Amino acid sequence: MPHMIELIRQSAVPANIMRAAARGALALPPAEMIEILVQLTENPVFAEQAKMTLAGWDEVSALAAASDPGAPAPVLDYFSQPANLRPRLLPALLENQSVSESRLADIAHQASREIIPLMLASARVQATANVLHALAGNRNLDDREAGRVRELLARLGEEAQPVHTETGTYELEHAAEIAAEEGNPFTLVTLTGDVLGSGFDEADPSPASAGKVATLEVLPALEAQAAAQGGEDGQAQRRLSTLFRLARLTVGERVQVAMKGSREERFILIRDGAKVVALAVLESPKLTESEIEFFAALRNVHEVVLRSIAMKRKFVKMYGVVKALANNPRTPLDITLPLLNHLLLNDVRSLSTNKNVPDTIRKLAVKLYNQKKVAAGIR
Repeated sequence: MPHMIELIRQSAVPANIMRAAARGALALPPAEMIEILVQLTENPVFAEQAKMTLAGWDEVSALAAASDPGAPAPVLDYFSQPANLRPRLLPALLENQSVSESRLADIAHQASREIIPLMLASARVQATANVLHALAGNRNLDDREAGRVRELLARLGEEAQPVHTETGTYELEHAAEIAAEEGNPFTLVTLTGDVLGSGFDEADPSPASAGKVATLEVLPALEAQAAAQGGEDGQAQRRLSTLFRLARLTVGERVQVAMKGSREERFILIRDGAKVVALAVLESPKLTESEIEFFAALRNVHEVVLRSIAMKRKFVKMYGVVKALANNPRTPLDITLPLLNHLLLNDVRSLSTNKNVPDTIRKLAVKLYNQKKVAAGIR
């Protein structure tokens, strides 16, 4: 009889079995169950459930799979993808010769502050020039770690290539997008026709705080209006002055401001009509946790901004960010669904009554809340 994995590949099992498999509920050896779950991450119906199950899979059997050179290639590929990387599995993956050198280089180039020390401690990384070169180009490297990488490369007879600054790296990677946006009028993403200026209040990310499309032509009049009001509207005047200054910049210059500028400038540029500028804000080394939580709650941003926040492991490790994304009606469904299981009981209950989120999310939150109550022994 064919193995269960083969039957699942051929879609030759009933839907209820597929559903149980996506929950990891089949009575199979852990290694086989992991392989099935990885296969199901490509299934259009059960992918999200399978990913959630894998994210919470017990560490002992996951570590055994990550350490096994004979593990199926899709399993090693899944666990070593930056989006799925679990720091506790990384040392085993780094030393597993079945994980390709190119994949290690991908990990090295994008490694977070948490992962960089683990990579530098790896004997395989220390002996692999291509991976060290990728690590040398990682913008999260501090001076001490950069010196260590140069030292390891020198031992291999190699010299570290010059590292671009954060802005320079981003501009190089997105040069085509920046060039395509140049010449387009400066605009801000909005949802309503409310008065421009109130939309920059960091304490109020609601739709009512959104502004009109801001173009270079309308800003002088708005700035003059704020100046005439004076007094307690001085802050609005200052923000409009900042907005007017940003509107004069090219797309490339706004990318630089997005990464190097002030908190107030980031609050404006996260809503830039040019997606390449808005996404540059998320690459700023100056970003704080409170800013990310605020951005995750915004409704007047490009959908791709919310998607990018959700795809960055360093952001979704912050519970406030997960909660904000789950409650944001602008967050795409395929992003929100996997986040629900990570919410605390009271936050699931709150989400289940949130009239702003889609019905699908609210109904799933009701179901999840009831399940969590039973699991917690609450009546």
